[in-house]
Amino acid sequence: MANILASVGDGSVTLTAEAVKRLLDRGQGDAALLYLALLRHHGNTPPRSLASELRWERLRLETAENVLREIGLIIPQAADLEPADEKPAYQREDIIEKLEQSAEFRGLTAEVERRLGKKLTTPDVGVLLGLYDYLGLPADVIYLLVCHCAERIAQRYGEGRRPTLRQIEREGYYWARHGVDNQAAAAEFLREYAERQGALPQYMRVLQLGDRPPAASEEKYLVSWLEMGFPPEAVAIAYDKTILKCHELKWAYCNGILKRWHAAGVHTADEIEQKERPANKTEKAAPSKEGKDSADVAWMRKYISQRDKGV
Repeated sequence: MANILASVGDGSVTLTAEAVKRLLDRGQGDAALLYLALLRHHGNTPPRSLASELRWERLRLETAENVLREIGLIIPQAADLEPADEKPAYQREDIIEKLEQSAEFRGLTAEVERRLGKKLTTPDVGVLLGLYDYLGLPADVIYLLVCHCAERIAQRYGEGRRPTLRQIEREGYYWARHGVDNQAAAAEFLREYAERQGALPQYMRVLQLGDRPPAASEEKYLVSWLEMGFPPEAVAIAYDKTILKCHELKWAYCNGILKRWHAAGVHTADEIEQKERPANKTEKAAPSKEGKDSADVAWMRKYISQRDKGV
């Protein structure tokens, strides 16, 4: 996460003159402390996971983080965050300590248990702790995340089915990568998600797949087409071309057609029709005057020859 304006090694941290100048010019002590804490972790730790280490309230840490972003001393690399690669391994003692020390986290755990209708295991609580302590997601955002995952699983597989904590964790990392880390961002994300879900049945129908909900792999295609800006009518044209070529729906082939149109900047049915319209065939060229003259001369010679022979 830290920009390359310092070196870390052998337990020491060395800041470049440029890094020091930026910090001094800004004059924000918390930003300097946060930067040092980040470098202590070799720049591989999300800033918001350092709240406990620095003993800061979340607002104070977010303010310092924003300053560092503004002056270019940290750059976002959230896209590299994956649960399997970077999450800390919380031990039972860590979890118990957090539950004892944080009323907010204790309350979150209880609410998640009520929402999922089950008692969380120690590894389950460790997943929540990773979202809360490592990714730095607020408790209210994590609860919205859990509700979102629960509703999505129920819609896809039926009432009574619940998400696993690993599924919730993966979605949590997706939220973190896309900046869904406060109530306002979560509300906007859920609103856009609901709009997309409401549009998917139209795409399923033009693909002649009926009224069933899309499978997870199918939904990825549909959402990508929607995000590229293709209305159902345009997808219907791509579907027709796919059937003509493949004699059945081949998702990858249909996707290739739409990606080519997207690269060409055409998205609506009218734009596609104009792009795909075959060029008018050039009319047969009329015989040239020279050719016509040659034909006339040949006819005259034939006529004269026949007349001379008395035919």
